[in-house]
Amino acid sequence: MASDKPQLGSLIPSNTAFDPALVNKLMGKFGHGGFLDMEYVGHGEDWVELAIDWRADLVADPETGILASAAVISLMDNATSMSIWTKLGEFRPQVTMDLRLDYLRPSPAGARVYGRGICYHLTQSIGFVRGFAHNGDIDDPLAHASGTFIRVGDRIA
Repeated sequence: MASDKPQLGSLIPSNTAFDPALVNKLMGKFGHGGFLDMEYVGHGEDWVELAIDWRADLVADPETGILASAAVISLMDNATSMSIWTKLGEFRPQVTMDLRLDYLRPSPAGARVYGRGICYHLTQSIGFVRGFAHNGDIDDPLAHASGTFIRVGDRIA
């Protein structure tokens, strides 16, 4: 089935380094990233940080207002995935092979959640990631993440 939506690779100028801020503007309009309205916060050589704001429709428990874990998982999936492309310096198709979140505490009602993904190792076909979610204080994480992504294609030009 052909899609009339442009493919990500066709939207990124060829022969340019991967730019997570630009890609978040494009990817942030589609799928779960678009639904959650993920915002680009910053990046380094091997990391990307994104954020989502608390919303009533993302609440897991109406009595406490605690954010649903699925929203945090999605945030961390995006941040860790983008950290691989940032470390590679280019976009390549990949899929989440494994992503684990260890929750240390819930994200409280009204709190913004930041997700920092770090790519710490690359092989020819696998990206190894870790990261953490927090509410603005990096030293007080709400969850730790670890995972692997498998690249399923070459650079898209």
